[in-house]
Amino acid sequence: MASNWRRTLGNARSFVNNSMGGLRGGSNLASWVVAGTLAYYLWIKPDQDLKREQQAKAAIASHDDPFRYVETRKPVPDPQVTGLIHGNNNNKDKSFTADD
Repeated sequence: MASNWRRTLGNARSFVNNSMGGLRGGSNLASWVVAGTLAYYLWIKPDQDLKREQQAKAAIASHDDPFRYVETRKPVPDPQVTGLIHGNNNNKDKSFTADD
């Protein structure tokens, strides 16, 4: 009984170690640091720089006309028009009058 859970734990540890490339100790940590640093400078930092640049351009553009309205959120669609609330069936070609 006791060896069964030990074997399971050992298999899980072996699987985790093998999935990380089979490296152990300091070399494993160093490889993760190198991979994380490369990922930061190749993907995360350029994306952050692009967002900052776009925000700076938007700030300069809004500085020209400070009273201009800038939409910052997407509009919420009307649930009856989109069909989420039943009873409309999106009949836009029919005109309803007060005598109907």
